[in-house]
Amino acid sequence: MQASSVITPERLEAFDEAAIAVLAQRLEDDDYPAAFDGLGDWHLLRALAIHRPELTAPYVHLVDQEPFDEE
Repeated sequence: MQASSVITPERLEAFDEAAIAVLAQRLEDDDYPAAFDGLGDWHLLRALAIHRPELTAPYVHLVDQEPFDEE
């Protein structure tokens, strides 16, 4: 795991409105080189939604928190 992919309180605190907009745009575009490359961004956005909800309110639609039935 790369150090830049570790989600720490300091990393979450460093986010501002501009940084969250860039993160959300990457997720909206869903243009990652490999199928699972976006998971890191998704986990980061999810952590931000939990710890910094004031920043993620406009992007809550990108964090799928709805329960689903796999059957």
